[in-house]
Amino acid sequence: MEKTKLIETRKRKNISQEKMADILCIDVSNYNRREKGTAKISLQEWQKIAETLDVSLGDIYEADENMVFIFNDNEHATGNIVNNNNYNIPLSLWESQKKYIEKLEAEIEDLKAKIAEK
Repeated sequence: MEKTKLIETRKRKNISQEKMADILCIDVSNYNRREKGTAKISLQEWQKIAETLDVSLGDIYEADENMVFIFNDNEHATGNIVNNNNYNIPLSLWESQKKYIEKLEAEIEDLKAKIAEK
């Protein structure tokens, strides 16, 4: 899925794909694939892009089509080091796991009911 918010913002700020590629330390063709949506943009790249464009992440971020962003938990370590743990999983895997969890929850309720009958 093409990242239209990113493309429009980059063009409005008069920043070339070449400059963005240099900032991300990748070649222009790789950056182009990220804008076209054929290559994934990591959270760290999104943050660096937002900083470069001087906008909030929410102004440009568009999720990958078949991925679900579960959560970002910032685990702070000692000193100034921050570990960002990001969890992205394919939508199909998330849906199958959700069904499995629902099935297990139903089985637990059935077992509780059987225990209560005794």
